[in-house]
Amino acid sequence: MHLILIEHIQKFVTLEPAEIEILDSALRVSKLKKKELVLQEGQICNDMYFVVKGCLRQYIINTKGSEQTLQFAIENWWMTDYLSYHNLIPSHFYIQAVENSEVIVIEKSSMELLLLQIPKLERYFRIVAQKSFGAGQMRIKFLFTMSAEERYHHFNTLHPEFVQRVPQYMIASYLDFSAEFMSKIRSGKV
Repeated sequence: MHLILIEHIQKFVTLEPAEIEILDSALRVSKLKKKELVLQEGQICNDMYFVVKGCLRQYIINTKGSEQTLQFAIENWWMTDYLSYHNLIPSHFYIQAVENSEVIVIEKSSMELLLLQIPKLERYFRIVAQKSFGAGQMRIKFLFTMSAEERYHHFNTLHPEFVQRVPQYMIASYLDFSAEFMSKIRSGKV
């Protein structure tokens, strides 16, 4: 299973056999059950998760007590609470398995050693962070500039795999509208 992550990293940087061995020794595999939480608000996030199989989501519980999905991660995507992970502060988020999932976990203490021992990984994680940040910027743009119906159709075109795999209420909360409105959009009543 570690091979999947190593192949992913090698798309961006070339690792020598000795570096692969060091990296491999720092990785831990975790199997998650559907709806299992790996992070709760108030906990310090000590892990980064690379999705090998399945889907994770990051969410908050808003002032009305409703879940608001901020981000999803499917195969070959990373998820963590970056502020909590890097600054060792309590998280403001929840991270949950949307479906039965298999993830590769890198603990913060291991990551710091890995970055010292394999400087090329700095480049890899910078690229990952830039892509993630850019996607976040585009999501904010779409929330501010598109109608709810346009956001749904754009999301469906861009990521049809999510619409098939993720419960409607989670997609609706990600796109910032109600599950009822989502049903109307999908049935063509909007």
